Amino acid sequence: MTTLMALLAFMVPGDATHPPAMEALHDTEFCSVLSEPPAYYAIALVPTQQVVGTGRAGGQAHMTFDRSPFGVELAADGSYRSHLSVQVDNLPDRDDHDFVVWVTTPSIDRMARVGTLDADGVATGPVEWNKFLVAVTMEPAGYEATDRWSGPIILRGMSRSGQMHTMAGHGPFEQLECRTFGY
Repeated sequence: MTTLMALLAFMVPGDATHPPAMEALHDTEFCSVLSEPPAYYAIALVPTQQVVGTGRAGGQAHMTFDRSPFGVELAADGSYRSHLSVQVDNLPDRDDHDFVVWVTTPSIDRMARVGTLDADGVATGPVEWNKFLVAVTMEPAGYEATDRWSGPIILRGMSRSGQMHTMAGHGPFEQLECRTFGY
């Protein structure tokens, strides 16, 4: 190995133990995470108009993928493992309640708590589904349940993959109504 390095010293300008080409390789990140999430993965959060004083609320959830040596990390069931960052604005005073962010499957058969919005309207947490809905609910102060919300939904949004639609109710499938499949 020392002989090889000595030969390289004559062929490549610079120090034999650290040729410039090798330094460039060490400074390169092959799998890097973007500082800002791509706009494609932004999820608009819109008000449901179900609670007085929340009609002007709104926000966005940004989905990013966890780091992995394989490019994308997978959950045990084969779904993508991602990270959700939620930013909400114009929420009413919350003296006796908290605003909690949840994710659920499109059929609303499984739910997971992402987190409680902090004083700046921010919550972050993991998501392990490819298609999901985001819900921000108003819960009693100190609500700790992680499996189901109890309060009204203030804001809602849908992941890009959740917006994919079946052909039910269209073309040769007109006899089936879209709402049969939850659309």
